[in-house]
Amino acid sequence: MATLLEAKSGKISTLDKLRCSCGRFHASEDHWRFIEGMPQDPADLVADLIAMGQYKPEALKLAEKFTHAELRKTLVLQMLAKAEPEQQRICNDLIRQAGGLEEAFAAAFGPHATEFFDDTLRASRFRRRDFLIKVAATAAIVTLASCAGGNNTNTTQSSGEASTPGNLEKTDLTIGFIPIACATPIVISEPLGFYQKHGLNVTLRKMPNWAAVRESAIAGELDAYHMLSPMPIAVTLGLGSTTFPIQLASIENINGQSIAVALKHRDRIQGPADFKGMTIAVPFPYSMHNLLLRYYLASGGLNPDTDVAIQIVPPPDSVAQMSAGQIDAFLMPDNFGQRAVFEGIGFIHMLTKDLWDGHPCCAFAASQQWIDAHPNTFRAVNKAIIDSAAHANAAENRTEIAKVLSERRYLNQPEPVLQAVMTGNFEDGLGNTLNVPDRIGFDPYPWKSFAKWISSQLVRWDLMPAEKADYPQIAEQIYMTDLARELAIELGQNPPAEETRVENLKFDTFDPANPAAYLEQQSQKFNV
Repeated sequence: MATLLEAKSGKISTLDKLRCSCGRFHASEDHWRFIEGMPQDPADLVADLIAMGQYKPEALKLAEKFTHAELRKTLVLQMLAKAEPEQQRICNDLIRQAGGLEEAFAAAFGPHATEFFDDTLRASRFRRRDFLIKVAATAAIVTLASCAGGNNTNTTQSSGEASTPGNLEKTDLTIGFIPIACATPIVISEPLGFYQKHGLNVTLRKMPNWAAVRESAIAGELDAYHMLSPMPIAVTLGLGSTTFPIQLASIENINGQSIAVALKHRDRIQGPADFKGMTIAVPFPYSMHNLLLRYYLASGGLNPDTDVAIQIVPPPDSVAQMSAGQIDAFLMPDNFGQRAVFEGIGFIHMLTKDLWDGHPCCAFAASQQWIDAHPNTFRAVNKAIIDSAAHANAAENRTEIAKVLSERRYLNQPEPVLQAVMTGNFEDGLGNTLNVPDRIGFDPYPWKSFAKWISSQLVRWDLMPAEKADYPQIAEQIYMTDLARELAIELGQNPPAEETRVENLKFDTFDPANPAAYLEQQSQKFNV
């Protein structure tokens, strides 16, 4: 990119001009003539790029599903995703400052562009000269595409196509995971070849508990990690730990949790109020398990902080502690609820899908620092996870997946337990055989409404100071919804076009447009 800028100002030699930063021999000035001849209106620019053959037939077919504005946004995001991290950041700053991509186009090309740039610069860590360089470099992404010729450009990959290994900054990765069914996409990507497909050699490291995952992430001992979906928010904001920016790249699983109760209480437990006085385990404070348990108990008029004792127990220890009488119940990943049934010590009181169907559980994440240093590798590994999630979500693959997961090096659980979880055909411990195919699902799309609901409940239960609850900023900066959508499209999947949705829970409805009002409604409705 520097070659383009220097060529424009006439500061490089004739020989240097002949070798462009695109790798071909011609005057870099040609790029500037090219861009000067392109339309200034973004919609016309996209139309010209299509006419020039810069987007393959697959991309054009996909584009028919979008409105003009959606197509423009998708193409711009694809270009940004291939840029340097600093270019991505400044362009995202510009878009946020404008209030959206369409507004950014209007501000950048309209009569008030100078004021807009000044506002963005004041809010950004970049100086004016840096900003102008980044804008020029981003524009050059479009012009450089012309060097390769239409037949070689591949902006949108065909269904199932792998990432290009040649441009990966790092190929040998270590990814930490907790041995639970929620980690399925991370785990099966190794034996079923999804990492290899995308040019990666991954070593999976089994972790003992969520605190160990967090500390290893902060220490830089892992390249990427399996996390609970609230954890990137908590660690980024310094809740319960050092402040350390982490990005949630994709959701590992939806649903996939259950409330299991010791058999000695089988005649007592009918609803949430019946748990009063009990000791209940969850895997981590910043977990959907903790938040959903509290949500359920509060619906029955219980104060989770005073009417029950909530203990933090690593998932692998939960069944043993129930057997020993140390806990009365737990809300854990489904394979442990089913394991309690398998061992004859507990029963499944409720699947969490019955509290919130489609709720997030676990996630795939990496630090902002690591992503900035390895942008192409990060795209490849996230793409592998999204690819494997689609495989895991198909009902016809679940039996095979359960068998793989049962191996000692992965979950080390009895295969019948995992078959029950993965297929949804299971015994509940009370003599009933149930068939719930969507007991666990593997939809990787990170809805920003997930981030807002989680943040609202962290505030509700004093796990986050209210002054830190900037709901739009948390969702925008931590949940990488746009990238997940882009990678899914490249894989031939059909992800949602929206970033948020109204979430329908068992006892209320969450509108992501107003989390504060939702909190107030909960307080008034449940008095907790």
